[in-house]
Amino acid sequence: MEEIKVALIRMEGTNCEEESFYAFKELGVKPEYVHVKELETGKRKIFDYDGIFIPGGFSAGDYVRAGAIFAARLKAAIMDDLKRYIEDGYPIMGICNGFQVLIELGILPALNGISDEPEACLAANDSNKFECRPTFIRHEGNSRITRNVPVGKIGIIPCAHAEGKLMFKNEEYAEEAEKLVVFRYVDEKGNLAGYPWNPNGSYKNIAGISNPDGNILGMMPHPERAFHPWQGLYGRPDGREIFEGFIDYIKRR
Repeated sequence: MEEIKVALIRMEGTNCEEESFYAFKELGVKPEYVHVKELETGKRKIFDYDGIFIPGGFSAGDYVRAGAIFAARLKAAIMDDLKRYIEDGYPIMGICNGFQVLIELGILPALNGISDEPEACLAANDSNKFECRPTFIRHEGNSRITRNVPVGKIGIIPCAHAEGKLMFKNEEYAEEAEKLVVFRYVDEKGNLAGYPWNPNGSYKNIAGISNPDGNILGMMPHPERAFHPWQGLYGRPDGREIFEGFIDYIKRR
């Protein structure tokens, strides 16, 4: 376990990387902070790591669009390596702003392969305000990273975002993307429901999606904020098993 290295890629404006760092560390692997500038200069290489984690926050102040500048810097510096990394089956997980970065990179949903431009977006919440609260999310499967989570399980994981409304480029593409859904927002009984259960108005209550190969996971709720029993609502650390699933996937490789 101590030989497994996970890169937490960050830049100005990211946050939650410290909680994520200690979540990985508690599970026995070796997390390392990697600034995007270190990738740009070649000081660090993504193939030195068994997995990549992109945390939440407001990278570059979310100017242009949420995650757009972070994604542009990664695309300019390491896009060819990222494509090979993904094709070789390495896992990548993006949480909140990290999810927005993966969308901007064209890595998700990537129904027909990695796209040169975004095929979806995470738009402003329908409430037009920052939403920060526990959310119920139902696990739909469709990810090799979350194989350890029972399909249909309802977890409680907090959200904290202003731009989390997942939208696709057209209805046909959205229908195809249904097979990639990993988590959906639900009410306490597990049923699809509107606001406030769906905090942002996301298409068909989607809270997280995968790529077709199942080794990339993007989600808006923050599992690092529900890792310990004292964090989780009703003492439920439902975020922990998502980190465990990420590591289990690396071990299976």
